[in-house]
Amino acid sequence: MNLIFFGAPGVGKGTQAEKLAARLGIPHISTGAIFRAALQQGKELGLRAREYMDRGALVPDELTTAIVVEALQEPENANGFILDGYPRNLSQAEDLERALAEQGRGIDSVLYLTAPQHEIVERMLARGRNDDTEDVINHRLEVYRQETEPVLKFYQDRELVREVYGVGGIDEVHDRVFDAAKVAAES
Repeated sequence: MNLIFFGAPGVGKGTQAEKLAARLGIPHISTGAIFRAALQQGKELGLRAREYMDRGALVPDELTTAIVVEALQEPENANGFILDGYPRNLSQAEDLERALAEQGRGIDSVLYLTAPQHEIVERMLARGRNDDTEDVINHRLEVYRQETEPVLKFYQDRELVREVYGVGGIDEVHDRVFDAAKVAAES
């Protein structure tokens, strides 16, 4: 099963993706982890990405997708994966769809975690990170709405989205996530 976890920053994607990956026995792949691994292994794509990161620039979409697709071709991802933090924009979603189609694969479902903005802001403030001020959090949420939410429509048009209410205890939300993944597997 090839899944994407989708939702606003702070909604709990990483936590729930890790729990679901463990439960399903498939890898949880975050873009941050992919980039770090590509750099540590000295892969050409990772070194090219470092050039952008070292000067504080965003890694171009094509290069980001190439790094993700290369990671998805690893043997441990042959029986499925959970992507977290990617795709972040419409261009990346289109590139991923094309690259997976070339491999005879696709995305089976997008698990869309939702929560009210005030809940997300409270969660992020509770993490206690120095850069998590209310203004910074609200700005990140606005960037998400402008740049990332169009990806949701892309997958809704393909009837792949399963919405999951992300408020409640971690285990309570996980039960909802697992149920949504089961529905996706059965369709």
